[in-house]
Amino acid sequence: MRIPSVMMRGGTSRGLFFHDSDLPQDQAARERVVLAALGSPDPNRRQINGAGGATSNTSKVAIIAPGTEPGIDVNYTFGQVSIDRPLIDWSGNCGNISSAVGGFAIDEGLVEATGSETVVRFLNTNTNKVIVAHVPTKDGAFDPVGELEIPGVPGTGSPIRLDYLDPGGALTGSVLPTGSPSDVLHLGEGDITVSLVDAANPLVFVRFSDVGMTGLESASDIDGDPSLLARLERIRAAAGELAGIAPSAAEISASYPSVPKMALVGPPMAYTRSDGVELGAADTSLRMTMLSMGRAHPAVALTGAICTAVAAKIPGTLAYEAAGSPASDEVTRIGHLAGVMNVTAEPEQVDGVWSVESVAVFRTARRIFDGGVHVPDSVL
Repeated sequence: MRIPSVMMRGGTSRGLFFHDSDLPQDQAARERVVLAALGSPDPNRRQINGAGGATSNTSKVAIIAPGTEPGIDVNYTFGQVSIDRPLIDWSGNCGNISSAVGGFAIDEGLVEATGSETVVRFLNTNTNKVIVAHVPTKDGAFDPVGELEIPGVPGTGSPIRLDYLDPGGALTGSVLPTGSPSDVLHLGEGDITVSLVDAANPLVFVRFSDVGMTGLESASDIDGDPSLLARLERIRAAAGELAGIAPSAAEISASYPSVPKMALVGPPMAYTRSDGVELGAADTSLRMTMLSMGRAHPAVALTGAICTAVAAKIPGTLAYEAAGSPASDEVTRIGHLAGVMNVTAEPEQVDGVWSVESVAVFRTARRIFDGGVHVPDSVL
């Protein structure tokens, strides 16, 4: 069975893009098709039998449909595809994959290009939030050629501005899901302080030092430490339960592997990027390493960066503490494994409730190939 599809890179992620109309409408059959297309589940975590890239940031799917609400050009549904389990997590959004939605919509004829920049308004159905993409266009098509360089992606591309409108409470309904900027989890191995913040996606923030880390660890250092990964998963799962994402920590681990995402944070420090370039402490506002699907993220999830920038402006959160109370700084410079991401966020508190009007970020994207992905007829 052949299903039309497009492989696109968005930011530091890559995934298969489908038109909603090309996939089975039955949800169970749809999931079987997507899993087979990417080569999941693969107990060896290689996705050798599909189009997945065997990492959390290359095992993703985007499903695009014409907009169903006034002022919305397209609907966009994101799926985080497990590599070694027959599971697709539809609960959250991927900001990096979002970067490619506008270009896909234009090139697929869902939105007409207008001059050198085309505005595409799309609804992320996972979070019911609107994102506005300002997409460079040329000769009636998405123009990916430009000079913007983003850490974690070789080369350069045209700058795509994404405006996340009202990103607060994307999954839980509140910027601070527990009502507090920090909470204490009572776990078997002892208590640990965390911050739960939900903006674009929910994140649980943990200090590097509280889990025996320095902030200088590489992705391979983290992924090669099973006991550390197991502890971080217990923290993530307990935090997800506390945030109300699922009734129990066990269900978070079993059914919600991509939310909440985990961010390990600490103060600015000198460290070496994954490409060998040295960064000084003054180059960043705070140091952060993200985990995604139980592994270290090689760069940073865009929604994670948005949430971190919001958290860094809310007194009492661990991100605010790590950044040294940066309320006066317009831009939060997040130092991650691959480099630095700059995000501007200005949360406001009214009558004790935090909100965020919008957050703007710049990404690049590229159409890699299009055609059709073949899946066995038996999956239907």
